[in-house]
Amino acid sequence: MSLYDKFLFPPPQSIFMTFMSIFSLVISTNGGLSEINGANVQYSKFRDATGSRQIKESKFSTRICMLTMYTPSFVASIVSFFWLFPSHDTRFILVNSALTLHFLKRIFEVLFVHRYSGKMALNITIMISLSYCIPTMAIIYNQHLLESVPDPQIDLKFIGVVVFLMGIVGNFYHHYILSKLREKSDTGYKIPKGGLFGLVICPHYLFEILAFVGISVISQSFYPILYTVGTGFYLTGRSCATRKWYDSKFPSFPKNVKCLVPFVF
Repeated sequence: MSLYDKFLFPPPQSIFMTFMSIFSLVISTNGGLSEINGANVQYSKFRDATGSRQIKESKFSTRICMLTMYTPSFVASIVSFFWLFPSHDTRFILVNSALTLHFLKRIFEVLFVHRYSGKMALNITIMISLSYCIPTMAIIYNQHLLESVPDPQIDLKFIGVVVFLMGIVGNFYHHYILSKLREKSDTGYKIPKGGLFGLVICPHYLFEILAFVGISVISQSFYPILYTVGTGFYLTGRSCATRKWYDSKFPSFPKNVKCLVPFVF
């Protein structure tokens, strides 16, 4: 038995999953490079940034747009669990539950944690929503295809649960810190402090990547790993762009604060 077989399921014999594996990695990597080069997707602090992809379209409340981004993925995971793929093994339940919890947390944050200002373009909202929903369905479908395949020799799914929970808790904690930077009537940005913000500018991205690492470890299959690598590339690019943005807006921004990984990058 090869080292691969000890840790991972064989890729399912599916043209769709092969396409999604290549597509997710290429699109996410290209998105990360675009962020580094200044072609930022226009939401959050980059919605009016010079050099960003300019959008001439109707705009709506940011809170409504954020709900539109996350709700389809949450609904898709629920529908998959109860109706599309009603027969489950433990690993499928854990993967689906992790995705459901991830997007439920996002919806909760949109409704009760984050404080928004400004508006978002509709086509950006739809694009991001699809970038979440389609891979979510692909991860679930991938796990469904593997239910009849024998597990890898080394079972890591419960280690993956621990890693996922560390990621989702860390992500929520740093989102909470960001939400407390603004008063209700405040629409400006401030230098975040607390948690890992003294070490990296985007610890919430770091923990989001960790959450998807956890899902990949639970699944122990090829597509979630590639999706996580692609997500890592994109969020690395976004964190680099965020670091540059803070440098441009705050001349006193600490030079020792890294982009994503404490003391490293």
